[in-house]
Amino acid sequence: VQLQASGGGLVQPGGSLRLSCEVSGIIFSIAYAGWHRQAPGKQRELVAAVTSGGGTNYAESVKGRFAISMDNAKKTVYLQMNSLNAEDTAVYYCNADIRARPGRPTRNYWGKGTQVTVSS
Repeated sequence: VQLQASGGGLVQPGGSLRLSCEVSGIIFSIAYAGWHRQAPGKQRELVAAVTSGGGTNYAESVKGRFAISMDNAKKTVYLQMNSLNAEDTAVYYCNADIRARPGRPTRNYWGKGTQVTVSS
């Protein structure tokens, strides 16, 4: 099982990006997924999280601007980022609690990061 994040890039302030985190490998379900980010010189922080039941959680700094969603059928987690500003510049990482088989405990996986740069 691997997580592959994509969708990062350079965007102007006020712009939007959509990050995707695709799970490869044979799995039963994604129970939980989160997007984290780490800016230079700062600690990694949780940006947004979603459960398979649809519950979401956001960092205060991104509430109202970012939206996380999960498509278990496509084994993909998304992060829609709107109204981006320079403070959103960071490497974004996805992680997920994945259940490989029904009734088995979940296991946590991390993907490699994707760079998001907000600059004019």
